[in-house]
Amino acid sequence: MKVLVTGAAGFIGYHTAEALIARGDEVVGIDNINDYYDVDLKKARLERLKRHKTFEFRRMNIADAAQVEDLAATQPDFDGIVHLAAQAGVRYSLTNPLAYVEANLTGHLLMLELARRQSRLKHMVYASSSSVYGGNTKQPFSVDDPVERPVSLYAATKRADELISYSYAHIHRTPLTGLRFFTVYGPWGRPDMALYIFTRAIVAGKPIDVFNNGEMWRDFTYIDDIVSGLIAALDRPPAGSETEPPHRVYNLGNHRAEKLTDLIDTLEAELGLPAIRQLKPMQPGDVPSTYADIESSRQDLDFEPKTNLAEGIRRFVAWFRQYHGNLPAS
Repeated sequence: MKVLVTGAAGFIGYHTAEALIARGDEVVGIDNINDYYDVDLKKARLERLKRHKTFEFRRMNIADAAQVEDLAATQPDFDGIVHLAAQAGVRYSLTNPLAYVEANLTGHLLMLELARRQSRLKHMVYASSSSVYGGNTKQPFSVDDPVERPVSLYAATKRADELISYSYAHIHRTPLTGLRFFTVYGPWGRPDMALYIFTRAIVAGKPIDVFNNGEMWRDFTYIDDIVSGLIAALDRPPAGSETEPPHRVYNLGNHRAEKLTDLIDTLEAELGLPAIRQLKPMQPGDVPSTYADIESSRQDLDFEPKTNLAEGIRRFVAWFRQYHGNLPAS
């Protein structure tokens, strides 16, 4: 199978491309390698992917219509698309909203246009987010819950992506699946995420900000479990019916809400170093808790997360030590 992976230099994109290549697929990866976070980390991920003969990389912007048109003209034969490229981050959307409109709305639309013109395409899977649940208080979050109360622009763009995708599946009958990821972490993770930020600060002996005075819960989901669910979704395109378009949405989470302070405790134990905690109020656009109902993912995708938080943190810290080097041993 030939699969296009957008955001291939990103955290989830890199791991997805590796898994697809390992099972024998041919992967074309695209990424604009922007500087939202450490470019060297993105390049290091790409260098690992480029070791594989069945991986091809193109540096391009998914929100550039001319570049997408060129990709369509030169690569007209994808069997699958895994669309993960996006402008990530809730807090950054407060200061640079246009980046989200460009990448998450225009870029998503252009990927849908690319998908509907692929004669061999069986399925496009795209990244949504647990952020779409916004101000919902009922937990765990179910894909059947209303999601019309986004509390950040990032969340609003991800919900818009789901609605636009539904319309494309309805009009063009393109099989599409959106995946609402819940707080993904693990080796080669994003430096703007809590686990990476905390680890770097603790090792350096610097304080960490603990928002909402520590009253924060997250459904931390290990990267290998996410990739397993993603590929299972890719291999199961929705058929649709006379009354429903071939579009569906799933939660991919660990089905456990872990308290943020428990993550910090576990990280301290793994590093063998204390954290200097600075309690702070809730940040604009943030939510106190996320918790995934994964029943439909279990039924349809055989999705079953296997990695608990302690094991996931152990693997992340081992990678962190190897990647950054010269760190004190625990």
